[in-house]
Amino acid sequence: MKNNSIEVGRFFVSPMIKRDVDGQFVASVSIRSGQGRATTDRVTRFEPRFACAQSALRFAVDRGIAWARLH
Repeated sequence: MKNNSIEVGRFFVSPMIKRDVDGQFVASVSIRSGQGRATTDRVTRFEPRFACAQSALRFAVDRGIAWARLH
């Protein structure tokens, strides 16, 4: 599935979704900051499963943006 990064302050939030073995969708998000050798990438996978890909993607976007705004 196509994933797009969203710039939030000094972070790049990249939501990701994947279909699990039961056919549901799993949401995760990558939050990246820095450049070159100083780049940090934090990946979080969320527990809820979603029947719809759009719901999973929206969840990942919302959680990633919320995290970036707090930091």
